[in-house]
Amino acid sequence: MNTKNNVVKEVERMTGVNLRKCMKCGKCSATCPAYDEMEYHPHQFVYMVEKGDVEKLANSSSVYKCLSCMACIERCPRGVEPAKVVEAVRLLQIRKQGMNHLTPDAVPAMLNDELPQQAIVSAFRKYSK
Repeated sequence: MNTKNNVVKEVERMTGVNLRKCMKCGKCSATCPAYDEMEYHPHQFVYMVEKGDVEKLANSSSVYKCLSCMACIERCPRGVEPAKVVEAVRLLQIRKQGMNHLTPDAVPAMLNDELPQQAIVSAFRKYSK
């Protein structure tokens, strides 16, 4: 199995999304508030990941322009959840860079009274896998 297939399978594993369910209707992209800022739009993300063009997406600024507002998930008639695909590609890029992993020893120095606990748990989930 080649590297492209491994990456596609990893995105599918991370998200639980069946990429082949997407019918490329564009409803997800039509509702995206960051549409004008993105080089690739939600429905294009799903299609490109399905075809194995993950590296192209990972090097695009579109990965970081997604607001993770989940509007695309609400509009999808097939339940594809493009925001999860965008997040998975973003996480793969962050993990590949290797400089964004959070360690338990680093947490106490970052805590303050205004930081919600949900942010701490989310950061551990995102950066420690």
